[in-house]
Amino acid sequence: MRYTSIEKELFINNRKRFVSELKPGSIAVFNSNDTMPTNADGTMAFRQNNDLFYLTGIEQEETILLICPGFREEKKREILFLRQPNEHLEKWYGHKLTKEEAKAISGVETVMWLHDFENMLHHMFAMGGVEFIYLNTNEHYRSEIVVQTRDARFIDWCKAKYPLHTYQRIAPIMSKLRRIKQKAEIDLIQKACDITEKGFRRVLKFTKPGVKEYEIEAEYVHEFIRNGSKGFAYTPIIASGKNNIVLHYIENNQECKAGELVLLDVAAEYANYNSDLTRTIPVSGKFTPRQKEVYNAVLRVQREAFKILRPNIVYFDYQKEIESLMQAELLNLKLISDSDIRNQDPENPALRKYFYHGTSHMLGLDVHDIGNMHDKVQVGSVWTIEPGIYIREEGFGVRLENNVVIGEKENFDLMRNIPIEAEEIETLMNK
Repeated sequence: MRYTSIEKELFINNRKRFVSELKPGSIAVFNSNDTMPTNADGTMAFRQNNDLFYLTGIEQEETILLICPGFREEKKREILFLRQPNEHLEKWYGHKLTKEEAKAISGVETVMWLHDFENMLHHMFAMGGVEFIYLNTNEHYRSEIVVQTRDARFIDWCKAKYPLHTYQRIAPIMSKLRRIKQKAEIDLIQKACDITEKGFRRVLKFTKPGVKEYEIEAEYVHEFIRNGSKGFAYTPIIASGKNNIVLHYIENNQECKAGELVLLDVAAEYANYNSDLTRTIPVSGKFTPRQKEVYNAVLRVQREAFKILRPNIVYFDYQKEIESLMQAELLNLKLISDSDIRNQDPENPALRKYFYHGTSHMLGLDVHDIGNMHDKVQVGSVWTIEPGIYIREEGFGVRLENNVVIGEKENFDLMRNIPIEAEEIETLMNK
């Protein structure tokens, strides 16, 4: 484990909160993610199912959490099932969790081997007064998953074996629970942000005309891994020149040239929790007057967004307010005119030519974290704030992004120490 151990009380408390949302006579099952293949006998790095991690802290593959709050045997109301260690596994893949280790991490008192799962599940269905079966699905509003997950296969198996029970969705419950971060979670996100800061400061010293985008990527990942992160929270975007008007440019294979800007949408994870930073910096170490004019317009919008994204506002109302601010900035930059605004299609306003994405999303175990975007913003949720202006005809774009915790009286900027003022960036690049 690269990160400092998380106190099991976080996971114990998360399970208590989850159980409080279940109907009487319920059972819930959480499956780990699959180990995904590459080619031949290769596999991708394992990434645990976020809901299972949220409730247990266990990062091992082939793991199942079973929760049956009303079961007559109290010690079996929570059971963690693990792949049983053996000599072959130890030789080829290293150490696998013992029952005691899994108990210490998760706080689940009863740990059993995976081969006992089906018998125990059947016993609970027969003897536990189970009517409702809660199963997990990926219902994220941006999900485009096309492979069948372990959860999806389990749903098919369970419905075929137990067709007369009433099936319920876990996803709405987890969406409700995970959007409000516990203090321990905020501390982990802060750690991810702090590691991201180290990477960004390193890149400020490194970037100059002639370096390749992938060389900047290498500087980031070096700093992230040496500080206990597994690496990037998401595929890094290192977009120089005209590449930085493309929102999800990930090739990172071009040379950074004098006079250009390079947009850096790069951040670290820590203990499976994510940060999400964007900065835009001058390759030559100094912004041109026009670049700085656009940069400061984006920064002004971001600072106003901090004040608007507050408890009880609905995200889509907030987005409209940001677009109003952006429209004024685009007018001042002479990118749109009063005539453009008068004659615009309300469904496709003139500002969309230069600002064509949402300003914020929730952040946590997922970079685009789960939660209902139509609900009111809540105290304790963590959001990005990331306005941008992209000028195709001038060949550059600017985006700035910070992560904030929504507070009762004011928001708390988790990236408050990361340089953002144009002058500070220039100073650091020219030291």
